[in-house]
Amino acid sequence: MAVEALEPEQIEERLAQLPGWSVDGDRLARTYRLRTHFAAAALVVHIAQVQEELDHHSDLTLGYNTVALSVNTHSVGGAVTALDFDLARRVEELAPAHGAS
Repeated sequence: MAVEALEPEQIEERLAQLPGWSVDGDRLARTYRLRTHFAAAALVVHIAQVQEELDHHSDLTLGYNTVALSVNTHSVGGAVTALDFDLARRVEELAPAHGAS
């Protein structure tokens, strides 16, 4: 199945189901706050595991008690696709176990 860029209306519909996520330029993005640096680092490792499973990778930034993600799909010219939303949903499912908000 070919991956295609999502239309702006499709992106808005999907964003409505992912509180905290937004479009920043041509990327889907979110920043999580955690209680400690160790919790933030653990979340990064867990996200990396999911990215390997999906074979779809975001840019991850680890701060003292924050984790920031931004993602788009390079194979379609850096547009936002369903793959990006699949990753975002998976991250949303695991983030609460790390105390992320």
